[in-house]
Amino acid sequence: MGIVHHSNYIRYLELGRVRFLAERHRPYTEYVAAGLHFAVTRVECDYRRSACFDEELSICTWLEWVRGASLRMAYTIAGPRGLLVCAATEHAMASDTGRVRRIPPAWREELARLAAG
Repeated sequence: MGIVHHSNYIRYLELGRVRFLAERHRPYTEYVAAGLHFAVTRVECDYRRSACFDEELSICTWLEWVRGASLRMAYTIAGPRGLLVCAATEHAMASDTGRVRRIPPAWREELARLAAG
């Protein structure tokens, strides 16, 4: 068949989010060490076209907004033939036990600056 199945794009979004946080805020391992996780609460994916097997894909990720206990990331995924996917994910901060927790204030302020600029 030679095309990327739609479900794989969700994995690419996760990779984009984790890399965005590592490059612009802090490695995800620091969140985990603090007993905090960003649990996925919503996924939106607008598929424009399929990628073909072995195409190199580019994932552009940005933070749209951050609130007390949640944030929204947006993405585009492109290949050599152009735009493939426009997507967004929403996440709630949760503890190791799965309870929703507020994003620590200093972290939330840092993330808010990323969303603003």
